[in-house]
Amino acid sequence: MAGDAPLIAALKAEALALGFADIGITAAGAVPQAGARLRRWLADGCHGDMIWMENRADERASPAGLWPEVRSVIMLGTSYAPPLDPLRLAGQGDTGVISVYAWNRDYHDLIKKRLKTLARWLVGQAGGDVKVFVDTAPVMEKPLAAAAGLGWQGKHSNLVSRSHGSWLFLGAIYTTLDLAADAPHADRCGSCTRCQTACPTDAFPEPYRLDARRCLAYLTIEHAGPIPAEFRGPMANRIYGCDDCLSVCPWNRFAKATEEPAFLPRAELTAPKLAELLRLDDVAFRALFSGSAIKRIGVARFIRNCLYAAGNSGAAALLPAVAAHLGSDDAVVAEAAAWAMDQLEGAT
Repeated sequence: MAGDAPLIAALKAEALALGFADIGITAAGAVPQAGARLRRWLADGCHGDMIWMENRADERASPAGLWPEVRSVIMLGTSYAPPLDPLRLAGQGDTGVISVYAWNRDYHDLIKKRLKTLARWLVGQAGGDVKVFVDTAPVMEKPLAAAAGLGWQGKHSNLVSRSHGSWLFLGAIYTTLDLAADAPHADRCGSCTRCQTACPTDAFPEPYRLDARRCLAYLTIEHAGPIPAEFRGPMANRIYGCDDCLSVCPWNRFAKATEEPAFLPRAELTAPKLAELLRLDDVAFRALFSGSAIKRIGVARFIRNCLYAAGNSGAAALLPAVAAHLGSDDAVVAEAAAWAMDQLEGAT
């Protein structure tokens, strides 16, 4: 509302002071089309094994579905733009590639703490009730962020910002306050198709639509079983996530590398050697990835990914490290080791 201008100006200044890179406001009902798109995506099975998305579809479809009292949604972005080229390790078969977002601390805790701080400030200034969310709740962060003016959903389906490229973590504050909304952001992808053609597994059946079942980020992180044979080769040396579609976005040239200490790359995670990773047991895995998002997938799934990468490496020196997993109690790991052995022995 017009009288909100001083409050909103102060809110935005407070958000930037807390370390957020961008903030915008939208009405809770601003993206009615998002629910229909979600249901079509789910009906087509594009969510793969992520059954929780199907189970809570009604809550995810709109902010009011999750919290009927919500009137406004405050969307916030935190930059994790990398200081290193995410594609620099392509072709270095003995080295694993970890997605940029996991190069250091798990972002959930940091961002949620800041969201709570900002939400408390808002309640102290204007009252109302609030709820805060970062990634794990059934919230349509990307459409809401676009409606709030932070950017637009690119053809890779992620948010693109004119200032921060494809490198924004998103968080949301739902409030019962009826706040004046910012203008939504226009789509500025134009005729560019770089993200579409960069995908190593053709995971985009059409622009703006991702089939998770073909996405290496999904397959290496969310998928628990053996990765289908057709995707193992295209994995190359990716062992946790995939940033190819994000990395090639032309808007990244305007992104300044993050200065957030929690997101600055840890040296041991930016170019880890597969031979060392394949030696990890559960205790060593938990120690190496303490505080990291990687820890949540567990050592078995991580070793599975490393074995596929080893099989793609062409490096005979990795044979002993691979062979050590042939007798694994985990059937998926043992099968991945056998596959990797076949690949390496066939390459020698």
